[in-house]
Amino acid sequence: MEYAAAKSSICRQCGRSFSPFAPKPGLKLRTREEAPPPESSSIRGRFEDFWKRQRSSIIECFECKRKQQVSGAATSTICPACSAHIDLRDYKITSGFSRTIRTRGDVHLTSRGDLGSSSVVCRSALIEGRLRGNLHCDTATINYSGKIPGRISARHIIVDRKADIHCFRSVRAESVEIRGRMSGEIVAQTMVMIHKRGSLEGDVTARAITVEKGGMFSGQLVIGQVGLTQGELLQEQEPAAATGSESNFPETAPRPLPAT
Repeated sequence: MEYAAAKSSICRQCGRSFSPFAPKPGLKLRTREEAPPPESSSIRGRFEDFWKRQRSSIIECFECKRKQQVSGAATSTICPACSAHIDLRDYKITSGFSRTIRTRGDVHLTSRGDLGSSSVVCRSALIEGRLRGNLHCDTATINYSGKIPGRISARHIIVDRKADIHCFRSVRAESVEIRGRMSGEIVAQTMVMIHKRGSLEGDVTARAITVEKGGMFSGQLVIGQVGLTQGELLQEQEPAAATGSESNFPETAPRPLPAT
């Protein structure tokens, strides 16, 4: 008989050490089956996960600009042409953030976020917080009220209805849609559209501008090619005609003098 708390003992017959709680040889022990991973809490979540894995998108390399098709579930990939790493993750900023971002995913700046990165490159951006850095993306949607000291450049910019922004730096884009209130300078390559109840106060340089009924625009407007200088607007003038004081007789070639 051994002590109940003993972890090992010695056999009195053969002198070998053994554990009183060790299983006997040939004895099968029951193993607890592992529980399956919990499923998504809602049908909508499961559908979104399934759709994200099934869909695919075409991305462009940052270095060589080569396009390729990737799965929607991928978080990164390698360019087959130049072997450069391409980030595909989405970023959600809920507090102060100052690191550089370069991704082909989306960036969501929440109302409590403060983006102070020197360079942010992404596919699309939703701005609901303070932007103090430089943002470059394909589509930027602004739903924020306040001052924006950062720089925004995109292919298409949308100022939402609830937005009321004041941009310290010029906003550059191919096209701009204004549905809320905005003050600042806009340089667009194609068109600026001010929707109903939209308001824009500032200088605009674009090829065309559309103001719907109920919209308001106040500022200086330059319609034409972006980057056109004043010298290019002036037409070339032809040289002035010859004055009457000049001789109208044709010039004769000089003749050599006769030899004496």
